[in-house]
Amino acid sequence: MDAAKIRLGFAFTGSFCTMRKVTDVCKTVKEAGYDIFPIMSETVYSTDTRFGKCNDYINEIQDICGRKIIASVTAAEPIGPKKLIDALVIAPCTGNTLGKLANGIYDGCVPLAAKANLRNNRPVIIAPSTNDGLSASAKNIGTLLNTKNIFFVPFGQDDPFDKNNSLVAKWDYLLPAVESALKGKQLQPIIM
Repeated sequence: MDAAKIRLGFAFTGSFCTMRKVTDVCKTVKEAGYDIFPIMSETVYSTDTRFGKCNDYINEIQDICGRKIIASVTAAEPIGPKKLIDALVIAPCTGNTLGKLANGIYDGCVPLAAKANLRNNRPVIIAPSTNDGLSASAKNIGTLLNTKNIFFVPFGQDDPFDKNNSLVAKWDYLLPAVESALKGKQLQPIIM
């Protein structure tokens, strides 16, 4: 597939500690030639944390993508009917977002963008980053692993001794996971 012809939604949710890394990964994806439509959860779009100021991330991501960020349900709604994107990456994907997707809750722009893309039988690629991946969010990951057109960036424990339930995507595998999902295949192995 020619990356330059692929319109890729890239959605950021509130795993603030990974925002720097994910912004760098977004830049790598853009440099690979993808046409990126940036999406930010309402929380990420409006929250300063010890990991950075929201306006700094907004400006950097808009510069990388060359587009204004979609950050509201109203702005995300046309993704489905207008078929604006060919695939959607959710990176980082929090436990909260995993739960919403697994249970059909579309009350924010990121879950709505996922619903819109699934409606069009197009892939959604999830890059988890959650402290409860091996506890409360495990059942949601299991549900999503068994959902048509949902694919995962390979993931593993990020700190098995101090945060033994925490999971995080292996960021170097995001681009290969996208390429694989566009062919309808899950990149393997999923758990690393």
